[in-house]
Amino acid sequence: MLPRLRKGWPAAFLFDLDGTLMDTEVAWAQAIVGFLGDRGAATTLEHVAPIVFGHSWLDIQAILHREFPQLPPATPVEDAAALRPYYARIAGDPAQMVIPGSVAFFRKVVKLAPCAIVSGSPHADVLAAAEVCGIARQLDLVLGAEDYGRGKPAPDGFLKAAEMLDVDASECVVVEDSAAGVAAGRAAGMHVLGLDRNASVPQDFAGCDWLVRDLSEIDVDAVFGEEAKG
Repeated sequence: MLPRLRKGWPAAFLFDLDGTLMDTEVAWAQAIVGFLGDRGAATTLEHVAPIVFGHSWLDIQAILHREFPQLPPATPVEDAAALRPYYARIAGDPAQMVIPGSVAFFRKVVKLAPCAIVSGSPHADVLAAAEVCGIARQLDLVLGAEDYGRGKPAPDGFLKAAEMLDVDASECVVVEDSAAGVAAGRAAGMHVLGLDRNASVPQDFAGCDWLVRDLSEIDVDAVFGEEAKG
């Protein structure tokens, strides 16, 4: 039985992007393996995936340069531009990476409270992804990696979103698919809805208020709507 929220909640829904709204994290990890290999830093998906899942591109890029010192010096922006062709070859049509149950959930909860995306991807990439998902015009706020301080598992992005939306952090619902994202939501004092959909890279969902395999499992009206507030 999913827990219900008291009257007045939720004040906002704060969505992760990669792995939550779009099934992109494995593709990004595979792209990084190819990117590194072409630069004399051969590695495996098993090594790269934990670096990628749930983390900010700024943190990912710093870790890669620390672990693979043979990489030529480059800024996060330069490396992101060099990485994109690798990702595009693997990902193909972005529309095929949209997670239908997650977008359907978004379309329901956006009628109940403000919705934002708080992502570790670059801001421009988040905006482009929101367009692909067909939700860009319904969003109240988008935060990318460069828009806040420390990346997940630090709470900075979620706390900034609450501040910018002028809502109480304790009344926000974070929607996340990674251990880092769950930890960030908990550290922000928010309620966390965990999406455990990628068995290939298991995540720690301890502390989630709800945990599902697909967001379509949630009866939005019963858990967040007027029925729950009665």
